[in-house]
Amino acid sequence: MLCPHCHHNGSRVIDSRPAEDGMSIRRRRECVNCGFRFTTFERYEETPLLVVKKDGTREKFNRQKILNGLVRSAEKRPVSMDKLTKIADHVEARVRRLGENEVSSQVIGEFVMNELKPVDEIAYIRFASVYRQFKDVDAFFKEIESMKKEER
Repeated sequence: MLCPHCHHNGSRVIDSRPAEDGMSIRRRRECVNCGFRFTTFERYEETPLLVVKKDGTREKFNRQKILNGLVRSAEKRPVSMDKLTKIADHVEARVRRLGENEVSSQVIGEFVMNELKPVDEIAYIRFASVYRQFKDVDAFFKEIESMKKEER
């Protein structure tokens, strides 16, 4: 690594410790040429993940959008923010485990619904109504009927 002081290409690590809750490593370095000490941070490189929307457009994956949708669906329901955050974390982890650079919004929506259904059925129906774009009351009843069949 280049020394920021003398620009010599060579330094040694004096100290290493975890930083940012274990998501990076803080390294204290010393230039072998001039003895200047400096700090570097090492992080793993996360490949960009794109979401392919229903209309074919692509946008960068945004965990916050998932969390916002969960919060709206669970409004006035007995679901803690901690639980909603964990659902968003699980969904993001599942999406990243797919190992793809692009994931359809439908796949993400299904992951969210799979996580939300056992937590709160009303929040699930609310989320599904937006995600699946229910057109009328019959669509609600069909979804509720399928939930009843699964319970049996």
